[in-house]
Amino acid sequence: MKKLLLNIALVLALVVSVSCRETKEGAEAAADSVENAGDAVDAAADTASDAVNNAADAAGDAVDAAGDAASDAVDAVKEGAEDAANEAKDAVNNAVDKAKDDAKDAVNDAVDKAKEDGKDALNSAVDKVKKDN
Repeated sequence: MKKLLLNIALVLALVVSVSCRETKEGAEAAADSVENAGDAVDAAADTASDAVNNAADAAGDAVDAAGDAASDAVDAVKEGAEDAANEAKDAVNNAVDKAKDDAKDAVNDAVDKAKEDGKDALNSAVDKVKKDN
């Protein structure tokens, strides 16, 4: 009976030993899986962080580009206004110059006409004086 009890104890020890070894191997495999899952989560978090950073950079670039476009538009409006003001100034100066030239021509014509009329009147008076004498 002692032998039977020893054999049963030996079989139980073998079963427990094999079972513990399998449990340990299963636990190690589960731990590896958990570690691999953690690595995958870390990689996904890094990828998501990179995507957020890239999106933020792209948004910043878009804001900068919009600011540059607005600044360029303001500069173009300024240049257009300056060009329009210069053209208006030139048009006024040209109109003043033309008015001066027209007035000068009119005065010269009037002076010439007055000279001619004066000369004619003087000649008439001279002729009359000659006739009367």
